[in-house]
Amino acid sequence: MALPVDEWRLCAARRWAALEPALRERLAAASLHDTVRLGCDLLQPEAETLRRLCHRARTGKEQAAARFYRDEGNRLFGCRQYGAALRLYSRAASYELPGSPEVSVCFANRSAALFHLGCFEVCLEDIARAENHGYPDRLLPKILLRKAECLLCLGRLQDAADALSVVEDKIAMDGIMTSPTHQTLLKKLSQLKIKMHEKENCPEPAQEVCGDIKRQSEIWEENDSISGASSSLSLNFDIERGRHLVASQDILPGQSLLKEEAFVSVLCPGESFLLQDNSKTPWDTRVTNADLYCHRCLRQLLASVPCRGCSYAKYCSQNCADVAWEQYHSTECSLGALLLTLGVFCHVALRTVLLAGFAEVSRLVEWSHNGDKDLHSPEAKCKHLIEASDTIPGCNDSGQYQSSYQAVFNLLPHAEKHSPEHKFFCMLSVVAICNQLQEAGLEAAVLYQESSEKWLKPKPREKTSNELSPELKTVAEAMLRHVLQLQCNAQAITVMQESGSRDGAVVNKKPVRLATAFFPVLSLLNHSCCPNTSVSFSGTAATVRASQPIPSGQEIFHCYGPHRCRMRVAERQQLLRQYFFECRCQACLDDLESGDKSVVAVRNSFCCPSCWAPMQGEDVLCCSNEACAIPVDRESLSHRLQDLQQQIKKALELLRDGKADQAIKMLLKCQLDARSFLSPEHLLMGEMEDHLAQAYASLGKWQEAARHLKRSIAIVEMHHGPSSVEIGHELFKLAQVLFNGFAVSEALSTIERAEEILSVHCGPQSTQIQELKEMKTCLSDLPRSILQR
Repeated sequence: MALPVDEWRLCAARRWAALEPALRERLAAASLHDTVRLGCDLLQPEAETLRRLCHRARTGKEQAAARFYRDEGNRLFGCRQYGAALRLYSRAASYELPGSPEVSVCFANRSAALFHLGCFEVCLEDIARAENHGYPDRLLPKILLRKAECLLCLGRLQDAADALSVVEDKIAMDGIMTSPTHQTLLKKLSQLKIKMHEKENCPEPAQEVCGDIKRQSEIWEENDSISGASSSLSLNFDIERGRHLVASQDILPGQSLLKEEAFVSVLCPGESFLLQDNSKTPWDTRVTNADLYCHRCLRQLLASVPCRGCSYAKYCSQNCADVAWEQYHSTECSLGALLLTLGVFCHVALRTVLLAGFAEVSRLVEWSHNGDKDLHSPEAKCKHLIEASDTIPGCNDSGQYQSSYQAVFNLLPHAEKHSPEHKFFCMLSVVAICNQLQEAGLEAAVLYQESSEKWLKPKPREKTSNELSPELKTVAEAMLRHVLQLQCNAQAITVMQESGSRDGAVVNKKPVRLATAFFPVLSLLNHSCCPNTSVSFSGTAATVRASQPIPSGQEIFHCYGPHRCRMRVAERQQLLRQYFFECRCQACLDDLESGDKSVVAVRNSFCCPSCWAPMQGEDVLCCSNEACAIPVDRESLSHRLQDLQQQIKKALELLRDGKADQAIKMLLKCQLDARSFLSPEHLLMGEMEDHLAQAYASLGKWQEAARHLKRSIAIVEMHHGPSSVEIGHELFKLAQVLFNGFAVSEALSTIERAEEILSVHCGPQSTQIQELKEMKTCLSDLPRSILQR
């Protein structure tokens, strides 16, 4: 969640309503500096409520939780659901104390799941972890045999021979035993020796299933004055548009314009950490982002490394865990429950000041006070600063705009445009964090960035009052600024995530919000409902590419969410109000002039149940065919649409349960119903075609799947255009279907078109492009007689 949990928001709203009117007026007119100082004493009455809410977040080490997840993992392992078992073993390891025999068992169990998934290198890492954490001596032969088998599978014969020798010595030292377990070990040892002998006589090239794909790099010429930007861009400023980027030369589609590492990013963890007060079980097995991605670099997790102090932070490697600990997690670790309760925006604000360091935070907060004395309007302040120094705000003394804390700090918080109640609510939240820092004895770690080892076990300080120290008030002020900035400047890091089962030959992917971040250079891009760029992410890095030709002198635009192809102009304007501007992009002007006869409005419309002509009107719709002119209540059609969506949802549940035939019957029935009241171009009609394609593909009926996908593509193209990223994703699925159906010629042409589109939006390094290249290589290597089919 971006914002705190609902209960805390309601609590803050009640506190605001209970304030004396004079105090509310003072807070409404106060600067950020004065808001913090006026509000520090206002948290105490609500502190107990916040503590109760924090108890719902399970972020500590708990052996009962570890036992539950390990047992669930064992159950799924027994059912041969190795991927699901692996994730539960990782969850179990995160709840165990570091260095304990119990955590070593989690790593050993996870190594077994990894072995069955064919991830041999990672399996070896987990076996080493199990040994290093004191795996029980009596069980060692079992994992040592697994180690030898992994080495054999990787073709490392000498290492495998050495491992087998160690196992033999270990068994010999333990003495002759006749137990079934011992006999099983001896039998396995004998089998591996035979396998070793066979491989020595007939060696095979080593293969690692989970290896990385080699990717080509893009040609890049960086801008001298804007870090991470192409030399084809220039930074401009005016009062109406603020800071913005403009093409300094003609730009071609697919050309990279910006590559930026997030200054700060925080993983959106999901809901499973937060339990309801009436929850029957304290443990939740739902898979969330926290299980799937590294909490620092956002790489996909296979075998996570847990934090040594909490259960909620997991990393892709020990190096990532160590770097995170040094930079910020030594402070955040004990605050996990509070941060989960107060939401991602507050978490981003805290991590931002931790990464910047107190010296830089204090310098810029003090600098902002000097400006606040004279100019309260950010736009006027920007104009004043430019006139005084001839430098665009956020640039350093050399006139360079860098991805730095100074650039983050200079993003507009729009403090005067937020409602006083919202500003008060955000203030209470950041003061709660600073209060907890002070109570936990972490103040010195924050202010002076002392050795992390010293603060591994923070000592609560003796307090004489609830008053924050002057330094922590400065931290709170900076954090309040950042929370307010995030409403207009937060960037969602998204990832293409597989939906449904991974076992199918056709993989359906959709974009999912993974993290919230500050990208100070990316934030320079203004919004358009029909942008000329496309943004993609790799870990914590964003890449902006031109999605269409951009002539020299034209501004570079990014879409903040409400795209012309997805929303009517009225809906877009409503959604964009959170950014405190009225959108006047060309797409909005065109739609307003045409009376909102947009693509979305026309093609997502209802049709007449009698003659199937388009319906017109507001509350009461009337058939556009004058010979028919049947009136229909919009509400009744909306209810039919909702019922239809529920039926589609049930069909997808059947498909997920492996009941494809039943899902197809239900989807065909839904299609028949939809044709009686929805436009043929309605986006839901395309979605049903897509679901039918997925169902037929799961049955191996490739021609049927391709037929439905082509219908889906036709509708998606009407909505989003022939070169859109949406079309690229649909073509990728069609390429998979044609590849599996051995329709060679059509598959190759579809692959080429998908490559062309996805390269523009996602770049040549994207996973989908690499998969398309692999399919093309496989098909191109076939004999000519087959290629001519």
